[in-house]
Amino acid sequence: MKLITAIIKPFKLEAVKEALTNVGVEGMTVTEVKGFGRQKGHTEVYRGSEYTVDFLPKAKIEIVVSDEIKDKVVTAIVNAAKTGKIGDGKVFISPVDDVIRIRTDEHGESAV
Repeated sequence: MKLITAIIKPFKLEAVKEALTNVGVEGMTVTEVKGFGRQKGHTEVYRGSEYTVDFLPKAKIEIVVSDEIKDKVVTAIVNAAKTGKIGDGKVFISPVDDVIRIRTDEHGESAV
C-alpha cells in the first residue's frame, strides 16, 4: 500500500476530487494548509504599507491506495491539478506498512 500526499492549489481541489473518484478512489483526507516552495510568496500593499506574504494557501490531500492503482491515482492528481504555472504543487508517495480499521479491527488493504 502507498500513502499519496498531494499539495495543490486550493481552486483545483474539486477537479482533483472528481478525477480521483473517476479512477476508483473511495476516500481521502483534505486539509487546508499554508506553505511555500520555489514560489516564495508574494508582496502585497495594505493601507499604503507593503508587506510580504510568505505562506500561500494550499490544499493537502492524503490517500492510501493499493500498489496496483498507485500510478493511476498519481496521474489523475497531476493531470487535474496542473495549470502550468509556478506553485502547482507536489505529490509525495510513501510506503504504508499496515492500516487498521478501528470499528472492525480489519488490517491491511481490506481496512482501506
